[in-house]
Amino acid sequence: MTNACLPSHHLSSRLSRPLAVLSALAVAGLPQLALAAEAAGAPHLDGRELGAVWVVPFAGILLSIALLPLLTPNIWHHHFGKIAAGWALAFIVPFAALFGVDLAAFELLHTALLEYIPFIVLLTALFTVAGGVRIAGSLVGTPMANTVGLALGTALASVMGTTGASMLLIRPLLRANEHRRHKVHTVVFFIFLVSNVGGSLTPLGDPPLFLGFLKGVDFFWPTVHLIGPMALVSVCLLAMYFALDLYLHTKDPGKHPLIEGVHEREPVRIEGAVNLLLLVAIVGAVLLSGVWHPDAGVTVFHVHVPLETIVSQALLLLITGLSLKLTSAHSRRLNAFTWGPIVEVAKLFAAIFLTIIPAIAILRAGTEGALGAIIAAVNDNGQPVPAAYFWAAGILSSFLDNAPTYLIFFNTAGGEPQVLMKDLAVTLTAISAGAVFMGANSYIGNAPNFMVKAIAEERGVKMPSFFGYMLWSCGILVPLFVVVTWVFFR
Repeated sequence: MTNACLPSHHLSSRLSRPLAVLSALAVAGLPQLALAAEAAGAPHLDGRELGAVWVVPFAGILLSIALLPLLTPNIWHHHFGKIAAGWALAFIVPFAALFGVDLAAFELLHTALLEYIPFIVLLTALFTVAGGVRIAGSLVGTPMANTVGLALGTALASVMGTTGASMLLIRPLLRANEHRRHKVHTVVFFIFLVSNVGGSLTPLGDPPLFLGFLKGVDFFWPTVHLIGPMALVSVCLLAMYFALDLYLHTKDPGKHPLIEGVHEREPVRIEGAVNLLLLVAIVGAVLLSGVWHPDAGVTVFHVHVPLETIVSQALLLLITGLSLKLTSAHSRRLNAFTWGPIVEVAKLFAAIFLTIIPAIAILRAGTEGALGAIIAAVNDNGQPVPAAYFWAAGILSSFLDNAPTYLIFFNTAGGEPQVLMKDLAVTLTAISAGAVFMGANSYIGNAPNFMVKAIAEERGVKMPSFFGYMLWSCGILVPLFVVVTWVFFR
């Protein structure tokens, strides 16, 4: 594996998407930018020099997200931003002391300008625009209606990205089930299907696939090769959900007024339909930075920000403003739209983006890094082991970032798209499926997961804790992934 082919940092976006596709675009160009910056005298972080202790701040922010809402909910609710900032400082201060202020400043600017800002701008645009679409009328969360809604969201995720589909559909789904006592399972399966598995069929669905597309993988290659694993997982999840929801529905003492015949059914209609056009505009703004390369930009302390990235972010901010201007404030209030979820994600992911820098650098060092055993384990006598690639890419994508993780294993398997698409098609399928599917294993595995959780909690749904959610994912998803391994990757 050649380090020159790998991204230099974290692109925390498993966002979905095209969510985080903009960040993915930035990462796709980072190897060349990093080499150019190094040649120009920029500071350089060598992952071979970092021990596993540098991952402690990253583990700290993850454990804080997992445990503090349970142990000290009031403190966490009022001070999670300060706690996140504390872990960020726990990394950057000793890093600057040991490796120099110049390298620390370079890493901070690199992460902020090329990864975090594009990430949060795109996420804000999708959150705002999708939050302006209100499906009004009589929505009744019956088991069949909920299952159809999850299936629709799963299909849309590969077209508009997992984040776009999640932000568009989670509020209508929550409103349709307001009368239900048992709602947590619906949100959990929504995260499984719409926020993750559904984005596996096109490069627009999830950033790892978009990076593969930029590396030379055909646009419809994932459609052909991942349709089997995706269909198996989706059908099983939808069947399990329908059976569970049907059982819980029969045990639910609350009945919707429409079911009891108290109120007349109001026709379903869409308010704020202009936002559907703006969602298309977001996809266009994202794709612009992938097809337009004017070879210009701005350099800030050795960090080169391409002009296409600047223009794309400006367009996304413009689209966000247009959505706020063109959407009725009353409709947004009825849609329960608030800025709380995006503020929470912005603060927490700022710390995650920063503290994950050494983890990605160590992985980028390949077999010479502190995590080299993981890289070495996926090959047997020089031959790739698809099952090992599936689980290694998936487990790392569950807690780190699936975009750079995908590229790491893409290059570990040879990095030649024509060879990977043909002779090693099973291996590339395993890498792709692991990176996309297993983002559902934890709340931080994909940005839409955390967004959906935050919106659901704001609507009064008592979501599982970090580890509580993982009990769901380990109990439901992991056995399914074992089946996928046996059917497709053995």
